[in-house]
Amino acid sequence: MYIDEIFSGLNPENKPKIALFENKYRYNQMLVEKNITFYSNCEHHFVPIIGKAHLAYISSGKVIGLSKLNRIVQYFAKRPQVQERLTNQIANELSKILGTDDIAVIIDAKHLCVSSRGIKDESSATVTCYYGGVFNDSKKITELQNYINS
Repeated sequence: MYIDEIFSGLNPENKPKIALFENKYRYNQMLVEKNITFYSNCEHHFVPIIGKAHLAYISSGKVIGLSKLNRIVQYFAKRPQVQERLTNQIANELSKILGTDDIAVIIDAKHLCVSSRGIKDESSATVTCYYGGVFNDSKKITELQNYINS
């Protein structure tokens, strides 16, 4: 279970195979895949991190199959992790695959190391963000957040 499921992201052989497609429709606005559920484990306490990832990109000429976005999140989440690194790993992988800096990753997660031990705060959540390229513009960030919250 630990090797094949919980920590399967540690095995490079499990990295998802990604095929890109030509953006023949010339769609040049942001594509947002929101509410990607993931389960990870805190590398400090070995208890679950449960969250949602929201990804966005603007095509540089290629597009990725939508399910591959989910698979990338799952691959990096399935390892002992900290949320900040998870956010950056997803963003860097998308940027490399898609050949663009126009990437945004927002992760909103509940850490059981906060809710089940220590302070035992059951209502707090942690949000991390990565904004690259055009997503560094406050108007694009607002537009993205409106999509995520709708």
